[in-house]
Amino acid sequence: QVQLVESGGGLVQAGGSLRLSCAASGSILSINTMRWYRQAPGKQRELVASITRSSSTNYADSVKGRFTVSRDNTKNTVDLQMNNLKPEDTAVYYCNADIRPFSRNFYSNYWGQGTQVTVSS
Repeated sequence: QVQLVESGGGLVQAGGSLRLSCAASGSILSINTMRWYRQAPGKQRELVASITRSSSTNYADSVKGRFTVSRDNTKNTVDLQMNNLKPEDTAVYYCNADIRPFSRNFYSNYWGQGTQVTVSS
């Protein structure tokens, strides 16, 4: 059984920093693209950043230059370093990944449970 577990959320003042981590566990053969999404109250879930297995990255325009996504393929983890946080970054942040378990010959998409990030002004 594959699981994604996020950690590192919390409350921070505007201009501060937080680092989110996500660990994939279970019988995992391979992980392709890993992503961070966020969902603010009353808004749709949006893609914040993605990183391929070869560490090619993409970012939402709203976070470019402030957020950095990275991964460790040996540990099946993905991190999101968030700097110069703004109140509009307040949301639940979700880890997402395309994972191939040992039990399957195809990739499936998995979600973490989410971690709250609150930025006060």
